Amino acid sequence: MAPGRQILRVLPMLAVMGLIFYCSHQPGSALLLPPLFGIDKLLHFLAYATLAVSILHAFPGMAAWPCGRWGGFGVVLFCLLYGLGDEFHQSFIPGRMVSIWDLAADGAGGVAGLIGWRRRPPP
Repeated sequence: MAPGRQILRVLPMLAVMGLIFYCSHQPGSALLLPPLFGIDKLLHFLAYATLAVSILHAFPGMAAWPCGRWGGFGVVLFCLLYGLGDEFHQSFIPGRMVSIWDLAADGAGGVAGLIGWRRRPPP
């Protein structure tokens, strides 16, 4: 793949990572979430499912044989580590708190994104 084309494939991943960071940097008082039970966990799940899909889009060989299993593990691990960094980052933001359940939702979203990617119809 041409280097310019590879850069274009990486841009969505960087955009998702940037959006996650931006949202995490907002003070707790600035968050205007609807008062629905578990909405924050659902948003974590969706954000990290999107992150997993964007990683697989950027590096399509990660889900292909022979590294498919380990590549998938790497994607989920990356989502978990980025989520851990996100939780650490939030610990410095007024009105935000660290939650192991947010990290669990991040990991579950990463797994869901990986499963969705592998079940999609071939291009």
